[in-house]
Amino acid sequence: MFRALTGLALALLLSAAHAQQAPSRLDEIVKRGTLRVGMTGDYLPFTALDKEAKAFRGFDVDMAQSLGKALGVKVEFVPTSWPQMMKDFEADSFDIAMGGVSITFDRQKKGLFSTPIMREGKTPIARCADKGKFETIAEIDKPGTRVIVNPGGTNERFARANVKTAEIRVFNDNSKIFDEIAKGDADLMMTDASETRYQQKLHPGVLCAVHPDKPFDFAEKAYWMQRDVALKAFVDQWLHMAREDGSYAQIYAAWFE
Repeated sequence: MFRALTGLALALLLSAAHAQQAPSRLDEIVKRGTLRVGMTGDYLPFTALDKEAKAFRGFDVDMAQSLGKALGVKVEFVPTSWPQMMKDFEADSFDIAMGGVSITFDRQKKGLFSTPIMREGKTPIARCADKGKFETIAEIDKPGTRVIVNPGGTNERFARANVKTAEIRVFNDNSKIFDEIAKGDADLMMTDASETRYQQKLHPGVLCAVHPDKPFDFAEKAYWMQRDVALKAFVDQWLHMAREDGSYAQIYAAWFE
């Protein structure tokens, strides 16, 4: 019995020693000299891809560059899409997903989230003339109402969970989806409050955010990482320092204020 317990203890110690020696994802990123960041490039103010210039811009693009600087590595942006993001994550196409990514349990099962960077929820955006017509789910979910959604993300999931009578139209180009509302080909979209505020700024007097301060649900945005405790600890510490030294506020103001 004593020998068996001794053997078990030795095996556990060897296993722990091996785990300590195994390189972490953080070690791999530093050694590689590159942080691979997955981005959809279709979700301003968080991320947008200029296809001709093949360059990303947005709040989380600037945040990614800040993270890369803290790590002492270059940032490589890896294009993905909302329907494809989970598959790309599982295929290890990138180390971290940024660009307005919402925390979900399905994503949490596959990786780790940073501390939240933003708290918000789903709220409608409609033509300003119709703003008062769509303040509740009951007012939205009526025959003749045309709800537009982008595919594969939390917006489509929220719409399908809450809209049973109104028409749901899937529009594949998230960068142009708000133009469909502006020109009258759709009545509204339910999306994150931050996006409704931003699109309201881009379409003054045409599109209006509907009660963005009181969204329908609760959600948080964060950065979604491959499952590595050391990498998460670094990202969380970087976020903490960015908030304390004012760099987070500076980047936020450039895109949201």
